[in-house]
Amino acid sequence: MKTTVLGFHPNWDQSRVNKTLANGLDQQIEVRNMYQLYPDFKIDVEKEHQVLEAADRIVLQFPMYWYSSPALLKQWEDNVLSYGWAYGTDGTALDGKELIIAVSPGADNYGPNGFVKYTVHELLRPFQATSRLIGTTYIKPFVTTGSIHLTDEQLNHQAQLYNDYLLSDHLEILGDFK
Repeated sequence: MKTTVLGFHPNWDQSRVNKTLANGLDQQIEVRNMYQLYPDFKIDVEKEHQVLEAADRIVLQFPMYWYSSPALLKQWEDNVLSYGWAYGTDGTALDGKELIIAVSPGADNYGPNGFVKYTVHELLRPFQATSRLIGTTYIKPFVTTGSIHLTDEQLNHQAQLYNDYLLSDHLEILGDFK
């Protein structure tokens, strides 16, 4: 199974969590630093289509900003997940591929009893809805909460768990829409 990680962190080189998670991945997993590829937000849609078509498992990795994703990920979705290619009458390019969200909220106070009052999974629902539209199998997200408080040892352990998760053949499906 070919797994491709699309890393959407605007400060990848200064990122402690996202960079460590990506650097801990097995060599067979392709990691693409999207802000390095598209610093001007001018996305090569044809290239991105080729990358996605070659992948079996697509991972969108990003830090959570204001309960959502960084701006380039939204731009990427708007440009790349196009009508007639990803959805619509002839839009079947991603049908049956797996989609995983790998997100790292800095805080850990999510859920009905926390400050935020919503779980991370609730905040990620737009990605699940997108997965439904584009025909991918939505896999349970990999969430690293409280990332700003992790020790180096805890972060390295999380990186190993992330690697194992992405290499696993037995992941929990939250939505299989085709």
